[in-house]
Formats: sequence, structure tokens, C-alpha cells
Amino acid sequence: MKVTYFHDTDTALIEFSTRAVVETKEISENIYIDVDASGNPVSMTIEHAEQNTNLPNLSYVPIGYTVSNQFLVEKADNH
Repeated sequence: MKVTYFHDTDTALIEFSTRAVVETKEISENIYIDVDASGNPVSMTIEHAEQNTNLPNLSYVPIGYTVSNQFLVEKADNH
């Protein structure tokens, strides 16, 4: 997953996969979801992102993964 913020247009793009987009669905006036041929989400666009989200406090918290925490600790120790 990749999150990109375009400051010049105040738009956030969250990409979930690299599959081809076949349709864009408007969820609300400022939120759009791109879906693939099977209807799976490919990306989400949030317009007026600074007004509609809390971008400066963006965080990623993996929950429910079977990867051991030791791997994460080892990666952190190597930095």
C-alpha cells in the first residue's frame, strides 16, 4: 500500500494494489474509490485532504499478522 499527498491540490491518493482500474465510484463529494474488473478496491482519492483527514498524524499499525515481532525488532535495531 502506498499513500501519496499532493500539496498543490490538497489531494491524498491511497493505492492498495497495482491492478488495472476499470471504474471509479464516487463515495461522497470528496472521496472516490477506483475498482478493478472484479470490484476490488485499487485506490482511493481524498480531495481537500487536509480539511477531511488528519494527514500529519498518519500511522500504520499492523494487526493480526503472523510475522513474529522479533523480525520487526531486528529491523528496527538495524537502523
